[in-house]
Amino acid sequence: MKKDQTNSRRNFIKSTALVTAGITIIPRHVMGGPGFLAPSDKLIVAGIGVGGKGQSDIQNFANTGKADIGFLCDVDDRRAATSIGRFPKAKYYKDWREMFEKEAKNFDAVSVSTPDHNHAVQALAAMELGKHVYVQKPLTHDIYEARQLTDAAKKYKVVTQMGNQGASGDGVRKLREWYDADLIGKVHTVYCWTDRPVWPQGIPWPEHSNATVPSELDWNLWLGTAPYKDYVDGLVPFNWRGWWDYGTGALGDMGCHLIEAPYRVLNLNYPKDVQSSVGSVYVDEFKRGYFPESCPPSSHVIMTFPKTDKTDSDVTLHWMDGGIKPMRPEELGPNETFGDGGNGVLFIGTKGKMMCGTYGENPQLLPTSNTDEVSVPQKYDRVEGGSDGHYGQWVEAAIAGHGKKELSAPFEISGPLTETLLIANLSIRGIDVRKEKTRENGDKYFEYPGRDVKMLWDTENMKVTNLDDVNQFVKRDYRTGW
Repeated sequence: MKKDQTNSRRNFIKSTALVTAGITIIPRHVMGGPGFLAPSDKLIVAGIGVGGKGQSDIQNFANTGKADIGFLCDVDDRRAATSIGRFPKAKYYKDWREMFEKEAKNFDAVSVSTPDHNHAVQALAAMELGKHVYVQKPLTHDIYEARQLTDAAKKYKVVTQMGNQGASGDGVRKLREWYDADLIGKVHTVYCWTDRPVWPQGIPWPEHSNATVPSELDWNLWLGTAPYKDYVDGLVPFNWRGWWDYGTGALGDMGCHLIEAPYRVLNLNYPKDVQSSVGSVYVDEFKRGYFPESCPPSSHVIMTFPKTDKTDSDVTLHWMDGGIKPMRPEELGPNETFGDGGNGVLFIGTKGKMMCGTYGENPQLLPTSNTDEVSVPQKYDRVEGGSDGHYGQWVEAAIAGHGKKELSAPFEISGPLTETLLIANLSIRGIDVRKEKTRENGDKYFEYPGRDVKMLWDTENMKVTNLDDVNQFVKRDYRTGW
């Protein structure tokens, strides 16, 4: 088996090198020219990560009636079981590299719904083969990866979409129309908040683990690009989100769904500076815990965005997670729901305020009585099916071919959005960066250079200019072979 896996990896690397040299496997609908469909008249989709969210993704593609699920891939047979049962004609693989090597000529598009740390290598390999890609949020684990995928979408001319369904919803479009109609003036401050995480964070990695890897799970393939560690119970399938080696914390999980709204309404791009504070964890009465492998239990991040064509000045965006919320606006009644209860977005303009919930849903002007009293003309086209139409939009665009149809979250948009979340994470991670020092008497102590620092971001060069210690997190080293 080890010999077969080695050969598989060697052959895949060889085929990828050929692609880089200019030999590209072209999807059937592209070979036939504009408007040409595959022989089945449907988009043939290969799914990587087909349990949980991945299962619902491929089911939604199939529900359009315009896509067939031809191939399934998952490192965990338990997670894949439902999809295998629903798509019995689909061929099943455990290693996505083997699936690409053997089946690349037989599918048109790839859906990626794996843990964050493997998104980029899977999506980029698909694009290099000329495949359209749908990738769950956040687009990538690292800033460097997000920039690479954004550039690759243009280079390989494939249809791309990130899985933040709210980008296709009516709510964000309604917020844009209200703002363009000058109902709240020019926004200068935005608050985004979430009750996530709902998984463990701010905890130490188990020092010793006697856990046995389930027979259905290929642990080595699950780790993928991440450093090798022994298997521990409880990490799969969900709690990996709280560990920096695999996840991106509450920001990665919910940021794309919440910051999407201000990004679209205000035409935001990359932030120019970021600062943060995090909730402390104590191991005893007098000592703060130091667990740099794990995301903190809560955080408050403040980002400054440069003035855009939609604003009169820089915009300050506050991100809050772990149950932290901004002060309730005075225009909101004492018993009215703030956001959607657990999550929300608040826009503060020079003439008024507006808010929404997750995905930009339930947009409201403040006071909320204004919402039903105000009417503005529809300016932006709606996506058929709203948020649920996010899947069909990608399927139809992929069938039509690159550049033929508009998408709500192509990598040109979702790449910079993802980078913004990951820049915020730089500040969060920077708080726990420490350096050992020695006093004159020989005593050892630690300095934390990232605390109380406003990090200045150089977008072009993808680096923090005034705290080099955090630049190690912009681009990580992959495990050998990945």
